[in-house]
Amino acid sequence: MSEAYAFIGLGHLGGNLAASLVRNGFAVTVFDRDPAAAERLVALGAVAADNPAGAAARAGNAITCLPSPKVSEAVLAGPGGLLDGLPKGGTWIEMSTNGRDEIVRLAALASARGIETLECPVTGGVHLAAAGKITALVGGDAALYERHRWAIEAMCAKSFLMGPIGSAAVIKVITNMLAFIHLVAAGEALMLAKRGGLDLAQSYHAISASSGNSFVHETESQLVLNGSYDIGFTMDLALKDLGFALAMAEQSGVPLDLATRVNAIFEQGKAAYGGDAWSTQIVKLLEDAVGTDLRATGFPAKLEI
Repeated sequence: MSEAYAFIGLGHLGGNLAASLVRNGFAVTVFDRDPAAAERLVALGAVAADNPAGAAARAGNAITCLPSPKVSEAVLAGPGGLLDGLPKGGTWIEMSTNGRDEIVRLAALASARGIETLECPVTGGVHLAAAGKITALVGGDAALYERHRWAIEAMCAKSFLMGPIGSAAVIKVITNMLAFIHLVAAGEALMLAKRGGLDLAQSYHAISASSGNSFVHETESQLVLNGSYDIGFTMDLALKDLGFALAMAEQSGVPLDLATRVNAIFEQGKAAYGGDAWSTQIVKLLEDAVGTDLRATGFPAKLEI
C-alpha cells in the first residue's frame, strides 16, 4: 500500500470504488463537484481537496470515474486538472468508459507530460462495486498494471489485463452492448410469461435455472419485478456506451443488427422518460405499450450482495 491515490468522480460507481480503497487502508484524496459526495468519503477516512490538481499533487497518482470522455478530458487536461498536479512518473488510472480512440488520445496527452496511463473500466454493476466484487478490464503496460495491482484488487474482485491502451475500451464496450441487448430481451421474455398466464416470480426463477439465463436477467429483472428499476445507471449512459459500440462497428465493418435496434429502443426510452431515468426502465416501454405491469412480490428495490 505504498501508493497513494487521488480519486475524482464520486457518483454511484466512483463513490463505491473510492470507499473500497479507503476501507483497504490506502491513502485517498478525493474531489467531486458535489461536496456531499466528497464528505461521504471523508467520513470514511479520505481527505478532501479543492480541485483535481490539488488532489493529484497530494497523492502522486490519480483515479477518475467520470460520465463521459468530454468530462474526462476536462478533468485531466483542463485548468486545475490532473496534469497540473500530477508529478512526472505519476499514474492516471481512468476507470470511466471511453471509446478506444478517446482513451488513446487522452493517454497521449498525459504521456507528453511524463504521466503514465492505465485504463481500467469496470463491469458488473454498482451493487458489486459497493461490495468490492466488481470486475476490472485493464489496458496498458503490464509492469504499470503490476505496480497498481494492489489498489485495483482492493476495488475489484477480478481484473483482466486485455493488452495495450485501448484494449480495455474495446472489451468494455462489448460487454455493455451485450448487457443492454440482454436487458431488452429479458423484458420481452417476462412480458410473454405474464401474458401467457404464468406466475412472474416462478418464471423469473425458471429462466434463471435455464439455458436462457443471463447475468442481466438474474440482476436487473429483479428490479423490474419490484418496480423500482433502480440500477444506478441512466438512459444517457446506456446510449453513450451503445454509441461507442456502433462507432466501433462502423470503423471495423461489422454489421450490428441487434445493437442498432436496441440503440433505437433506448432512444425511445430516453424520449419517454428522460436521459436521467434508470436504464432498466427501458422495459417500461414494453409495459406501457402493452398496458401490463411486470410485478411480483419478493424482489428487492435495490440489488444487494
